[in-house]
Amino acid sequence: MVVLCVAAATTFWVLNALNKDNYTTVVDQPIEFYYDREEFMAVEELPTKIQIEVNGNGWDLLRKHFKVNVVPFPIELTDPSAQNYLLPASFQRALAEQTAPTQLTAILDDTLKIRIDRIVDERLKVLLDTNVNPLAENIRFASEVTIQPDCVTVTGPTSILEQLGGQFLVDIGERELRDRFSGRIPLVLSEEHEEFLTLAEQEVEVSFEVVEFLAGQRVVKIRELNFPASVSLASRDSIVVMQYLLDERQTQAFADLNLEAVVNYNTRNREDSTVTVTLRQVPVYLDSVRFIPDIFKLEYE
Repeated sequence: MVVLCVAAATTFWVLNALNKDNYTTVVDQPIEFYYDREEFMAVEELPTKIQIEVNGNGWDLLRKHFKVNVVPFPIELTDPSAQNYLLPASFQRALAEQTAPTQLTAILDDTLKIRIDRIVDERLKVLLDTNVNPLAENIRFASEVTIQPDCVTVTGPTSILEQLGGQFLVDIGERELRDRFSGRIPLVLSEEHEEFLTLAEQEVEVSFEVVEFLAGQRVVKIRELNFPASVSLASRDSIVVMQYLLDERQTQAFADLNLEAVVNYNTRNREDSTVTVTLRQVPVYLDSVRFIPDIFKLEYE
């Protein structure tokens, strides 16, 4: 019986308190942005609520606290790309009308950050993604990479398109290629861009030729340049071994080539008195040229 009396008294006190006016509290007010979504796109999540301070009847404040019959406040944006923030003071009067019968005493958020860009079409140059090497070891491109069409139309917000730098990179999806390639490649947007961008074209035709570079080595004579009479190489060896990769189509031209390994005194390292071995002229059909040994110590009289 005592418990029932306490419960009844508490209920009566609460109901009586809620019937009183002039309470003040802070609540979350839902907001919703309205703009032409065919012309503009949000590139960052927009605010969905603001904190406001309201004064009024206890029952009204309780309903707002539990969001009973509370509708989002609409914010109209005519050109959202022209601004990256919104001052709540600009819509305070309209919000005060919507929060009636409670009285809006303050908006606690100073600014609302928004990032909404205009949607545009842009033609991007299609290029093979050089961050991923599709070729096998010692295989090189033997021709230009042909891509048709060489440009694609991408639609999306301006700031996202700027991240692409005017290029659309494609990965042919092949690895360790040893033969020429020709095939249709689907165009795929990255995960970070797929929610913002759309493509007018769905695939491109990619083709290119390849060539193998053969590993080899050859004994080469050393030629000294610009050496004073008082300076010589500490080593008495007059030859070095040159290791290289050779375009398989140029084996005869390479065999007929008269090569010299050069040590130039003018390019010496003054700190440790050494000179590096170089090839006087490297033919375009040679790659990864190195010498054994590749450095000689200088000897002074």
